Amino acid sequence: MLRSGRQLKNHALEAELFRRRALVGFLGVLLALGGLAAWYFRLQVVQHAEYATRSEANRVRLVPVVPARGLILDRKGRILADNVSAWRLDAVPERAGDGAALLAKLQRVVAIDAEQGARFLRDYRASRPFKPVPVKLKLSDEEAARFAVDRWRYPGVELVPYLGRVYPHGPLFAHVVGYVGRIDEKDQAALGPAGSAYSHTGKTGLERYYDGQLRGKPGYRRLETNVDGRTVRALDTVPATPGTDLRLSIDLDLQRAMVDAFGELEGTAVAVDPRSGEILAMVSLPAYDTNLFVNGISHADYRALNDNPSRPQFNRAVLGGVAPGSTIKPLLALAGLDSGVRRAEDKTLSTGMFHVGGQRRGYGDSHRGGHGWTDLRKSIYESVNTYYYRLALDMGIARFDEYMDRYGFGKPTGVDLSGEIAGILPSPEWKAKNAPAQGRWYPGDTVISGIGQGFWKVTPMQMAQATAALADGWLRRPHLVKDMRAGFAAEWTQVELVPPTRISDNPAHLQAVREGMIATVHGPGTATNIRPGLAYLIASKTGTAQVVSRRGNAAVNPRSLPMHLRHRGLFIAYAPADAPTIAIAVAIEGGGYGASSAAPVARKVLDAWLLGKMPVPAPAQAAAGDPAVAASADADPQAVPPVATEPAR
Repeated sequence: MLRSGRQLKNHALEAELFRRRALVGFLGVLLALGGLAAWYFRLQVVQHAEYATRSEANRVRLVPVVPARGLILDRKGRILADNVSAWRLDAVPERAGDGAALLAKLQRVVAIDAEQGARFLRDYRASRPFKPVPVKLKLSDEEAARFAVDRWRYPGVELVPYLGRVYPHGPLFAHVVGYVGRIDEKDQAALGPAGSAYSHTGKTGLERYYDGQLRGKPGYRRLETNVDGRTVRALDTVPATPGTDLRLSIDLDLQRAMVDAFGELEGTAVAVDPRSGEILAMVSLPAYDTNLFVNGISHADYRALNDNPSRPQFNRAVLGGVAPGSTIKPLLALAGLDSGVRRAEDKTLSTGMFHVGGQRRGYGDSHRGGHGWTDLRKSIYESVNTYYYRLALDMGIARFDEYMDRYGFGKPTGVDLSGEIAGILPSPEWKAKNAPAQGRWYPGDTVISGIGQGFWKVTPMQMAQATAALADGWLRRPHLVKDMRAGFAAEWTQVELVPPTRISDNPAHLQAVREGMIATVHGPGTATNIRPGLAYLIASKTGTAQVVSRRGNAAVNPRSLPMHLRHRGLFIAYAPADAPTIAIAVAIEGGGYGASSAAPVARKVLDAWLLGKMPVPAPAQAAAGDPAVAASADADPQAVPPVATEPAR
């Protein structure tokens, strides 16, 4: 009943409403507790392994174990590339703080020059916070000890031991062994995730070509750390697999003899064992000290190398293309015999000037009056150009190229060095593609190709390979690495060789060519100047690689030219001629005529290998010529034949 407009409360209804709300609240709390329990169950049971691993990772640090890089040795086991213990200083940006302030503090205990400091600050700013950045790559023992005493003052800075690469003979093997350098972004991308374990990689030479074998496989150490990141103890270690050792066919003594034989001359030489294709010595001069590059070359040293007009870093043996000149004549003579275009006794008349189809322009011989009637042997030892002008025309450029390709020209030899060029084997197709402004292929192009001029370009490595083929009868792939071993205690395993190819099926043809080459020194040939005192037979051929041509019938006297425009002196040889154990190709920069510049160098190298007679370093020889060989086809400044710098018809 209502009084004064008021309504009485229904306590029973309110109680029921409270109970309902309490039940909903209880169920909500129960549901929340259930969800929490389920979450804990997920963390503690379902994802236990994952979070246990993460927890372990917070207290366990994996440190890569860098493998020892494989050694490089000469054929007698003498070390050419070694590893030595060294210290470097690394800083981790997220722990070490400001780079400039850190550098200022470190300079109190470690000598850091301006160039090293600038490089550190550049890398420090660009690096990820957790990635170590080298402050100094090689500390002296005194600096390492001084820093170790004050180590606690420099959080985030570590003294890291490592094996540094050293080249005991420096420039002597610059273009053979090459060098390693610091890994850059390009190297890192090529190596992939495993690349983070390495600090250096091969940059040139054998170090680059065999980098995959030399660098080995990294291991790792598991270290337990405290909350400050300091190492408490080592848990376990997976050892690294050392790199593969390489034993070369190169002989250290012959390599040094080859350098000494050059004296002050510049150029390149390659010596090969014709029986196997093993490279016995290989130099490119001038050279440079590869140790400069291992931990980063200074700007001053790098500028000095780059500004040197002689290009010390350029490997002339596999990158330097030259016209082969008269050194191609023994091979063309063999091609003439094997193709059936010539017989060894067939003769060509040399009158001093050769003309094509009645044209006014002529192609000269070394003797103004000519060499008279010339057979194959005489064409080689007197280097009679007319014989090869006529032979090249009679063969035709297609057959010419077919045989020159068989002898290894126009393609890389396959030597185990990166970047080898193929050279140029002259052909109508090559001219149409690369020199269209000079018109179609003319008979004159074939003529001058027959004496190794014109569009020709060969490397000294190709010359050595072809010379070895003349000595042995087989074209073999030249190679530097003889054996490998996977660890110091392992057995040496011989490198698998590429099967050789025969260059001629007729021994009589090869013998006729060889007899002409023997007479070059031991008969009335173009290299008699190196005959005095010889205790063995040499089969050889002189040559000249032209840098400039004559115009029309006017010859160019190389003595009147600056050194960089003078012709390159060439010489190929093998010895002993009756049982060859060494074949050599020599190219002298600005050497003029091969007989006077390159032949004496080759003689000294052959004496060193065959007789054990080491050359005495001597000053530069006369580069432009020698009166003693004035009768040579490579020694008459008035008889330099033309090259195809203008259309040759």
